[in-house]
Amino acid sequence: MKLVIDILGWVASISILTAYGLNSYQKIKSDSYTFLLLNILGGVCFVIYTYYLKAYATTFLNVVWVIIAIPALIKLLRKSKATA
Repeated sequence: MKLVIDILGWVASISILTAYGLNSYQKIKSDSYTFLLLNILGGVCFVIYTYYLKAYATTFLNVVWVIIAIPALIKLLRKSKATA
């Protein structure tokens, strides 16, 4: 089980850093599916990882991270449907 949790931690780190790096170098926009999905994936994986480690302050941070990203993704989906 610990191996799975460690893998989730790495997936989270890589996902969020990838989103940040691509956005910082203007390869993707902050309102793109890629950016939002990488942040949601990373946030959810970090929630599981930090909860397992009993790092509840960080778990809270990542729950909020996901709560921010999901409505942004829904807004983007609605916007793309409206223009289609």
